[in-house]
Amino acid sequence: MKIAILGDIHSNLAAFEMVLRDIESRGGFDRIWCLGDVVGYGPDPHDCIALLRQHDHICVAGNHDWAAVDKMDTSDFNPAAALAARWTSQQLTEQDKRYLRGLKTTIVQDDFTLVHGSPREPIWEYLFPLAIDIAKDNFSHFDTAFCLVGHSHVPLIFESIDDSVTYQVFEEGASLELATNRLIINPGGMGQPRDGDPRASYALYDDETKVIYHYRVEYDILSTQRKMQEHELPTSLIKRLGYGL
Repeated sequence: MKIAILGDIHSNLAAFEMVLRDIESRGGFDRIWCLGDVVGYGPDPHDCIALLRQHDHICVAGNHDWAAVDKMDTSDFNPAAALAARWTSQQLTEQDKRYLRGLKTTIVQDDFTLVHGSPREPIWEYLFPLAIDIAKDNFSHFDTAFCLVGHSHVPLIFESIDDSVTYQVFEEGASLELATNRLIINPGGMGQPRDGDPRASYALYDDETKVIYHYRVEYDILSTQRKMQEHELPTSLIKRLGYGL
Protein backbone atom coordinates (compact mmCIF):
# COMPACT_ATOMS: atom_id res chain seq x y z
CA MET A 1 0.00 0.00 0.00
CA LYS A 2 1.18 3.54 -0.83
CA ILE A 3 0.26 6.22 1.69
CA ALA A 4 0.43 9.97 1.04
CA ILE A 5 1.54 11.81 4.18
CA LEU A 6 0.31 15.39 4.07
CA GLY A 7 0.79 18.07 6.69
CA ASP A 8 -0.58 21.61 6.90
CA ILE A 9 -2.72 21.84 3.76
CA HIS A 10 -3.93 25.23 5.03
CA SER A 11 -6.74 25.84 2.56
CA ASN A 12 -4.29 25.89 -0.37
CA LEU A 13 -6.22 24.08 -3.08
CA ALA A 14 -3.67 24.75 -5.84
CA ALA A 15 -0.91 23.13 -3.79
CA PHE A 16 -3.15 20.23 -2.76
CA GLU A 17 -4.21 19.44 -6.31
CA MET A 18 -0.63 19.63 -7.61
CA VAL A 19 0.65 17.33 -4.88
CA LEU A 20 -1.99 14.74 -5.74
CA ARG A 21 -1.06 14.98 -9.43
CA ASP A 22 2.61 14.56 -8.54
CA ILE A 23 1.85 11.45 -6.48
CA GLU A 24 -0.18 10.00 -9.35
CA SER A 25 2.81 10.52 -11.64
CA ARG A 26 4.84 8.40 -9.20
CA GLY A 27 2.43 5.48 -9.32
CA GLY A 28 -0.42 6.81 -7.20
CA PHE A 29 -1.52 6.23 -3.62
CA ASP A 30 -4.06 4.16 -1.76
CA ARG A 31 -4.69 6.34 1.27
CA ILE A 32 -3.93 9.73 2.78
CA TRP A 33 -2.63 10.28 6.29
CA CYS A 34 -3.32 13.95 7.05
CA LEU A 35 -1.51 15.61 9.95
CA GLY A 36 -3.96 18.43 10.62
CA ASP A 37 -4.50 22.07 9.72
CA VAL A 38 -6.54 21.23 6.67
CA VAL A 39 -7.82 24.82 6.87
CA GLY A 40 -6.52 28.21 7.98
CA TYR A 41 -4.50 30.94 6.23
CA GLY A 42 -5.43 30.05 2.63
CA PRO A 43 -8.38 30.91 0.35
CA ASP A 44 -10.10 27.55 -0.23
CA PRO A 45 -11.05 25.91 3.10
CA HIS A 46 -14.26 24.25 1.90
CA ASP A 47 -12.73 22.92 -1.31
CA CYS A 48 -9.72 21.48 0.53
CA ILE A 49 -11.96 19.63 2.99
CA ALA A 50 -14.06 18.35 0.10
CA LEU A 51 -11.00 17.15 -1.84
CA LEU A 52 -9.57 15.38 1.19
CA ARG A 53 -12.87 13.65 1.85
CA GLN A 54 -12.99 12.32 -1.71
CA HIS A 55 -10.13 9.98 -0.79
CA ASP A 56 -9.69 7.15 1.69
CA HIS A 57 -7.99 8.97 4.53
CA ILE A 58 -7.43 9.51 8.21
CA CYS A 59 -6.83 12.96 9.67
CA VAL A 60 -5.96 14.45 13.04
CA ALA A 61 -7.03 17.87 14.27
CA GLY A 62 -4.76 20.90 14.03
CA ASN A 63 -4.96 24.18 15.88
CA HIS A 64 -6.38 26.00 12.86
CA ASP A 65 -9.00 23.29 12.36
CA TRP A 66 -10.12 23.81 15.95
CA ALA A 67 -10.02 27.60 15.64
CA ALA A 68 -12.32 27.46 12.62
CA VAL A 69 -14.99 25.64 14.63
CA ASP A 70 -14.58 27.55 17.92
CA LYS A 71 -12.87 24.68 19.72
CA MET A 72 -9.83 26.91 20.31
CA ASP A 73 -9.54 30.52 21.40
CA THR A 74 -7.54 32.54 18.88
CA SER A 75 -6.16 34.90 21.55
CA ASP A 76 -2.80 33.11 21.28
CA PHE A 77 -2.76 33.48 17.48
CA ASN A 78 -0.98 36.40 15.87
CA PRO A 79 -3.40 39.03 14.47
CA ALA A 80 -3.12 37.84 10.86
CA ALA A 81 -3.73 34.20 11.80
CA ALA A 82 -6.67 35.16 14.02
CA LEU A 83 -8.27 37.21 11.23
CA ALA A 84 -7.79 34.35 8.77
CA ALA A 85 -9.34 31.91 11.26
CA ARG A 86 -12.46 34.06 11.58
CA TRP A 87 -12.73 34.39 7.81
CA THR A 88 -12.23 30.64 7.39
CA SER A 89 -15.06 29.85 9.78
CA GLN A 90 -17.43 31.95 7.67
CA GLN A 91 -16.59 29.95 4.52
CA LEU A 92 -17.37 26.54 5.97
CA THR A 93 -20.60 24.63 5.57
CA GLU A 94 -22.21 22.95 8.55
CA GLN A 95 -21.01 19.63 7.14
CA ASP A 96 -17.46 20.99 6.99
CA LYS A 97 -17.70 22.09 10.61
CA ARG A 98 -19.03 18.72 11.76
CA TYR A 99 -16.11 17.07 9.99
CA LEU A 100 -13.52 19.30 11.68
CA ARG A 101 -15.15 18.98 15.10
CA GLY A 102 -15.02 15.21 14.79
CA LEU A 103 -11.28 14.99 14.15
CA LYS A 104 -9.28 13.22 16.84
CA THR A 105 -6.14 14.75 18.31
CA THR A 106 -4.17 11.49 18.09
CA ILE A 107 -4.49 8.46 15.83
CA VAL A 108 -2.45 5.26 16.07
CA GLN A 109 -2.09 3.50 12.74
CA ASP A 110 0.09 0.40 12.47
CA ASP A 111 3.58 1.40 13.72
CA PHE A 112 2.77 5.12 13.61
CA THR A 113 1.29 7.69 15.95
CA LEU A 114 -0.20 10.65 14.07
CA VAL A 115 -0.52 14.07 15.72
CA HIS A 116 -0.45 17.66 14.55
CA GLY A 117 1.87 19.33 17.04
CA SER A 118 3.63 16.81 19.25
CA PRO A 119 2.71 13.54 20.97
CA ARG A 120 2.84 15.35 24.32
CA GLU A 121 0.64 18.27 23.23
CA PRO A 122 -1.02 17.19 19.97
CA ILE A 123 -2.65 20.49 19.08
CA TRP A 124 -0.22 23.22 20.04
CA GLU A 125 3.38 22.21 20.85
CA TYR A 126 5.95 22.81 18.09
CA LEU A 127 8.85 20.47 17.37
CA PHE A 128 11.21 22.91 15.71
CA PRO A 129 14.53 22.07 14.09
CA LEU A 130 17.31 21.84 16.68
CA ALA A 131 14.77 21.64 19.55
CA ILE A 132 16.48 18.46 20.68
CA ASP A 133 15.48 18.63 24.33
CA ILE A 134 11.80 19.11 23.51
CA ALA A 135 11.92 16.27 21.00
CA LYS A 136 13.70 14.00 23.48
CA ASP A 137 10.97 14.59 26.08
CA ASN A 138 8.31 13.73 23.51
CA PHE A 139 9.63 10.25 22.76
CA SER A 140 8.19 9.09 26.08
CA HIS A 141 4.71 10.27 25.06
CA PHE A 142 4.01 7.73 22.31
CA ASP A 143 4.28 3.95 22.30
CA THR A 144 4.66 3.18 18.60
CA ALA A 145 7.99 2.99 16.80
CA PHE A 146 7.32 6.13 14.77
CA CYS A 147 5.46 9.41 15.15
CA LEU A 148 4.32 11.72 12.35
CA VAL A 149 3.87 15.43 13.11
CA GLY A 150 3.13 18.69 11.31
CA HIS A 151 2.65 22.20 12.72
CA SER A 152 6.18 23.56 12.23
CA HIS A 153 5.86 23.37 8.42
CA VAL A 154 9.47 22.16 8.24
CA PRO A 155 10.55 18.72 6.93
CA LEU A 156 12.57 17.06 9.67
CA ILE A 157 13.54 13.80 11.34
CA PHE A 158 14.28 13.29 15.02
CA GLU A 159 15.88 9.93 15.83
CA SER A 160 16.16 8.34 19.25
CA ILE A 161 19.37 6.34 19.67
CA ASP A 162 19.96 4.84 23.09
CA ASP A 163 19.63 7.82 25.46
CA SER A 164 20.26 10.54 22.90
CA VAL A 165 18.24 12.22 20.16
CA THR A 166 19.61 13.49 16.85
CA TYR A 167 18.07 15.80 14.27
CA GLN A 168 18.34 16.03 10.51
CA VAL A 169 16.55 17.82 7.71
CA PHE A 170 14.33 15.55 5.65
CA GLU A 171 15.92 16.48 2.34
CA GLU A 172 14.04 16.64 -0.95
CA GLY A 173 14.29 13.32 -2.79
CA ALA A 174 15.56 11.51 0.29
CA SER A 175 14.37 8.04 1.18
CA LEU A 176 14.07 7.03 4.82
CA GLU A 177 14.27 3.33 5.56
CA LEU A 178 12.39 2.51 8.75
CA ALA A 179 14.42 0.27 11.03
CA THR A 180 14.69 -0.31 14.77
CA ASN A 181 15.40 3.23 15.99
CA ARG A 182 12.38 5.29 16.95
CA LEU A 183 11.66 8.38 14.85
CA ILE A 184 9.58 11.55 14.85
CA ILE A 185 9.04 12.65 11.25
CA ASN A 186 7.61 15.83 9.74
CA PRO A 187 6.86 15.80 5.97
CA GLY A 188 6.95 19.61 5.82
CA GLY A 189 4.24 22.12 5.03
CA MET A 190 2.17 21.26 2.00
CA GLY A 191 0.15 24.45 1.77
CA GLN A 192 2.49 26.88 3.51
CA PRO A 193 6.15 25.75 3.70
CA ARG A 194 8.37 27.59 6.19
CA ASP A 195 11.83 26.25 5.44
CA GLY A 196 12.74 28.81 2.81
CA ASP A 197 11.49 26.68 -0.08
CA PRO A 198 8.03 27.76 -1.31
CA ARG A 199 7.32 24.50 -3.12
CA ALA A 200 4.72 22.19 -1.61
CA SER A 201 6.25 19.52 0.62
CA TYR A 202 4.94 16.01 1.25
CA ALA A 203 5.97 12.42 1.92
CA LEU A 204 4.99 9.08 0.42
CA TYR A 205 5.16 5.88 2.44
CA ASP A 206 5.45 2.39 0.96
CA ASP A 207 4.30 0.05 3.71
CA GLU A 208 5.66 -3.02 1.91
CA THR A 209 9.26 -1.81 1.67
CA LYS A 210 8.96 0.30 4.87
CA VAL A 211 10.43 3.35 3.17
CA ILE A 212 9.26 6.97 3.37
CA TYR A 213 10.15 9.28 0.48
CA HIS A 214 10.18 13.08 0.69
CA TYR A 215 9.21 15.19 -2.33
CA ARG A 216 8.74 18.85 -3.28
CA VAL A 217 6.53 20.08 -6.10
CA GLU A 218 5.99 23.48 -7.67
CA TYR A 219 2.46 24.83 -7.86
CA ASP A 220 0.79 28.02 -9.03
CA ILE A 221 1.55 30.22 -6.04
CA LEU A 222 0.30 33.34 -7.82
CA SER A 223 -3.19 31.87 -8.25
CA THR A 224 -3.40 31.21 -4.51
CA GLN A 225 -2.11 34.70 -3.74
CA ARG A 226 -4.65 36.30 -6.09
CA LYS A 227 -7.50 34.45 -4.39
CA MET A 228 -6.24 35.59 -1.00
CA GLN A 229 -6.11 39.19 -2.24
CA GLU A 230 -9.67 38.92 -3.57
CA HIS A 231 -10.84 37.76 -0.15
CA GLU A 232 -8.84 40.52 1.57
CA LEU A 233 -6.82 38.10 3.65
CA PRO A 234 -3.78 39.60 5.43
CA THR A 235 -0.97 40.78 3.18
CA SER A 236 1.65 39.10 5.37
CA LEU A 237 0.06 35.71 4.75
CA ILE A 238 -0.08 36.36 1.02
CA LYS A 239 3.57 37.40 0.73
CA ARG A 240 5.01 34.57 2.81
CA LEU A 241 3.81 31.96 0.31
CA GLY A 242 6.28 33.32 -2.20
CA TYR A 243 9.18 33.13 0.24
CA GLY A 244 8.38 29.82 1.89
CA LEU A 245 8.83 31.35 5.34
